[in-house]
Amino acid sequence: MIQDLPDEMFRWIVEAMPEAVVYSDREGIIRLWNRSAETIFGHRREDALGHTLDLIIPERWRTRHWEGYRTVMRTGVTRYGREVLAVPATRRDGTQISIEFSIILRTDGDGQVLGAVAIVRDVTTRWEREQALRKRLAALEAADSRVHRGDET
Repeated sequence: MIQDLPDEMFRWIVEAMPEAVVYSDREGIIRLWNRSAETIFGHRREDALGHTLDLIIPERWRTRHWEGYRTVMRTGVTRYGREVLAVPATRRDGTQISIEFSIILRTDGDGQVLGAVAIVRDVTTRWEREQALRKRLAALEAADSRVHRGDET
């Protein structure tokens, strides 16, 4: 049974996961940052802990992120416990990546939200492939349209 597992087993699981595990408190301060978070985002644990999630949120998306984050912290309602959200993120070197994540809300005994755990996967390669396929499809459709109109070159 899960309650029989020692705390060290839970720590090992979080550290060994291929996905990033990031826990932030009600204010959005990073309190947990596993090895995969270091790999995906390029920030060492020591550099991430104690900083806000702005560390990985592209500047142009921060206002929208914080509005949603505060709403979730206040209401305890999020659809991303069951759905996966795909968003851009920023690595330490400034490059933008595409991530998918779901979250788990941590609550106290009274149901007050204490923070959120995000389980994050880097999907940049897949996103880039999909973008290339979309461009190719658009080019093929445009060429097909020219052929059907009779203005092929």
